[in-house]
Amino acid sequence: MFGDRPRWLTFDCYGTLIQWDQGLLAAMDRILASKEQRVDRDAFIAAYDRLEHAMEMQRPHRTFREIASRALIEAMAEFSLSANHEDAEILTRSIGQMPPFPEVVPTLERLKNAGFKIAVISNTDDAIISGNISQLGGTIDRVITAEQAGAYKPSARIFEYAWSALGAGKEELVHICASPQLDLLAARELAFRAIWVDRGKGRALPSDYTPVATVSKLDEVWTVLRESGWI
Repeated sequence: MFGDRPRWLTFDCYGTLIQWDQGLLAAMDRILASKEQRVDRDAFIAAYDRLEHAMEMQRPHRTFREIASRALIEAMAEFSLSANHEDAEILTRSIGQMPPFPEVVPTLERLKNAGFKIAVISNTDDAIISGNISQLGGTIDRVITAEQAGAYKPSARIFEYAWSALGAGKEELVHICASPQLDLLAARELAFRAIWVDRGKGRALPSDYTPVATVSKLDEVWTVLRESGWI
């Protein structure tokens, strides 16, 4: 079931290592608090997410900073809210400041000490993610971004770019992620091994797909790898 021991463990960043949902809520609360009209926050964030993911699929490729800003402005227009440059700056600045989940750094340190190389593959820009990576205790060996690859997950292009940059075939890695719609969809289509971190957000797996394992927090990955005989 598990196959050979991987050389690389690759991780999604936001929602897997970094507290994306909590950070996004805080940023949106700050933005919406400055508006006279009150709107349903959850509905607003759902609109933002829909617009962001749609823009990531468009060509030519645009930076995540540009996409996040444009998605925010269009979401505000849908809710008849006025938008300005500062609103977009609040959002994009907040992303790099979002902290890791409490168990993340100790878990990454254990995995690194066990001999695994660790990489991050993320739908973002180099400048944005640098603030998040700096909070991960020097555990990350390589960071692959959509900016580098010129494509966003679930596109095969970003994963194939990552494997080439790491000098590893897909059989030499296991990908660990929280997003079924992005990472696990790609795992199904490209047939690479993946562990799903299901943090109880109500997200569903892609049809006809089962990950190698499912955990509720990152520290449970250690147990999965130990039971696989890799530790």
